[in-house]
Amino acid sequence: MSTTLVSPNLTAPEKAHYVADFELFNKNGASAAPVWVRKLRQEAFARFVEMNFPTMKDEEWKYTSVLPIVKLPFRLASKFPSGLSKAEIEAHFFGQSDWPRLVFVNGIFSKELSAVSGLSEGVLVKNLEAAFKENSELVEKYLGRYVPSDTNIFTALGTAFLEEGAFVYLPAGIVLEKPIHLLFVSTAEKEVTVSHPRILVVAEAGSRGAVIENYLGKSNQPYFTNVVTEIVVGENASLEHYKLQREDGHGFHIAATEVYQKRASHYSGFTLDAGAQLGRNTHRVVLDGEEVECHLNGLYIASGKQHIDNHTAIDHRCPNGKSFEVYKGIVDGRARAVYNGKVFVRQAAQKTDSKQTNKNLILSDLATVDTKPQLEIFADDVKCTHGATVGQLDETAIFYLTARGISRPNAERLLTFGFANDVINRIKLEPMRAELEAELLARIESGSNSK
Repeated sequence: MSTTLVSPNLTAPEKAHYVADFELFNKNGASAAPVWVRKLRQEAFARFVEMNFPTMKDEEWKYTSVLPIVKLPFRLASKFPSGLSKAEIEAHFFGQSDWPRLVFVNGIFSKELSAVSGLSEGVLVKNLEAAFKENSELVEKYLGRYVPSDTNIFTALGTAFLEEGAFVYLPAGIVLEKPIHLLFVSTAEKEVTVSHPRILVVAEAGSRGAVIENYLGKSNQPYFTNVVTEIVVGENASLEHYKLQREDGHGFHIAATEVYQKRASHYSGFTLDAGAQLGRNTHRVVLDGEEVECHLNGLYIASGKQHIDNHTAIDHRCPNGKSFEVYKGIVDGRARAVYNGKVFVRQAAQKTDSKQTNKNLILSDLATVDTKPQLEIFADDVKCTHGATVGQLDETAIFYLTARGISRPNAERLLTFGFANDVINRIKLEPMRAELEAELLARIESGSNSK
């Protein structure tokens, strides 16, 4: 297969480092991938070169500037970093070392830290590079079919560097006893680095399972995690999907998640955004079959000068579908949070039942929230509601608690925790829920003490 590359001199300056890395990427082993993968990369790279980075003049990025990402010369990590110990990484297993897991550090797969033994027959949990070699036809059937690379420059960039990531495959009728844990740890020691994790999850007809995407950072330099996730939920299948973004304060996190549901399937998605100096999640779910049910739950916590942006879209295409979405945000300091949630009900999607809720708690006079729930309905026999609120702690509730001997700071902490824990309680995995509750309490305590 011939390769035509673009000289950095012919591209915008803010893309030159990506172009240079793409040339090195092709020289240093990327050619070992199947022909269809190389074709996918080349097409995505061509689109990346043609496209511009979004600005705040673009409607989809109206409240979020990516200039802090654009102006930094991020480079691919060339080797496994030495700054993290095995014990430090194992501390993030939720105390469940027996959960099947794949571990990536700076986007590089770690066989030593991963463990996938004891899986039921036919279940596949492997890094993408291995899947390209061993399950090429199966991966080709799904990869790149659901997340478009022609409308999002970050998705195009991630697809151009498609190599490392995770492939999870549940055969028809299989029921997973334990969740699959995909752990991505970022650390930049001497230079600003970027990783492009790619995740493909396929749950065939009648299967049941849970998958965790877990993103963490420990760095003294800026780093960029650019994620693309594709999920297919087959007929009568059920999937729990948890995405935890807890990058450190040097991190930038851009993620695109596309979920495709078939008839009578059930998808439950939970998103936590608590880290990164700038984080953007785009989560789109297509309900392409009758009797499909989708639940989206999200919690975002922003403090200091953090900027957290969540865009969701639920697309009802067939009759008798149900979708229920609850996103909550806690914003403190000079932080800014953005929520944009869209629900589409196509003309054929009669008898749709959809409810969308966004609630925000502002703990500082300098914090900002931009919220925009949207419904676009083209069917006439539906039940759809949406709503959004932005407010402060209820003074009546604070008075009630202080009248019973609770100090005002403790009353504020209790109310803030209760507001957020309503979402965390929707997590079905007890060890993970307990850890996130403890982290939430610690963060609320820290924020309260800093005032």
